[in-house]
Amino acid sequence: EVQLVESGGSLVQAGGSLRLSCAASGFTFGDYAIGWFRQAPGKEREGVSCISSSRGSFYYVDSVEGRFTISRDNAKSTVYLQMNSLKPEDTAVYYCAARFRYCSGLRRDEMDYWGRGTLVTVSS
Repeated sequence: EVQLVESGGSLVQAGGSLRLSCAASGFTFGDYAIGWFRQAPGKEREGVSCISSSRGSFYYVDSVEGRFTISRDNAKSTVYLQMNSLKPEDTAVYYCAARFRYCSGLRRDEMDYWGRGTLVTVSS
C-alpha cells in the first residue's frame, strides 16, 4: 500500500520556523520526485516546492523562495521542508505528493500519490 505521511505542522508565530516531514512507503522512493503543496482556507491548492528523484533539480514558488528549503533522505524515504521566516500567509494545510522522476512544473493533476496533509498555522 502506497503511503505518504506528513508531520511537523504546528502553530508558530510569524518569523518562526518549522520543519515538515513526508515519510513514504509502498513504492520505490528513489524513483520519484516529491513535491509539497499547500491549501489555505477558501483557496486552491498550490505547488510550493519540489525535489526531483535525483536531487538534481529543485522548484520553489516565488512566495517561498529564499525562506523554504526542500531536501530528501532516500535512505529514510523521507522528504523535508524547512520553513523559515514564516508569515501569516503561509498558513495552510501542507500536502506532500509524489510523481515519477521529475517535478515537471509541479502540476497537481500530474502527481501520482498524495498524503493527507499537516496543518501549519502562523500567527501574527
